[in-house]
Amino acid sequence: MSRQAWVLVVVAGVLALATLVGAVVLAVRVVRTRRLLTGLGAGGKVAFYGALIYTIFPVDVLPDPIYLDDMGVLAGALIYLTRLAHQRRAAGRQLPGQPDAPPDRRRTGRRVP
Repeated sequence: MSRQAWVLVVVAGVLALATLVGAVVLAVRVVRTRRLLTGLGAGGKVAFYGALIYTIFPVDVLPDPIYLDDMGVLAGALIYLTRLAHQRRAAGRQLPGQPDAPPDRRRTGRRVP
């Protein structure tokens, strides 16, 4: 093999390793986010398990040495689960009898103290 071919092989190997590390990091973050949520809704469970199953099974959109599609699915699941966690935290901070949102001053026309 020529020197250019070896350089190409090394660069491809480094890129494959970098995407593998990125996919593993995202998978760990998805699992950690899942631990924060005690009661996932059906959508959260589908996002969590669907992302992990897609990452583990060898049937992919792109071949397995290229983990970009796996990283995209894991990132999407992480964003969705993080939003669920923030919604649960916000719902938990509300006091009983308190409205969901503060009244809009523009709608009522009166001042809110």
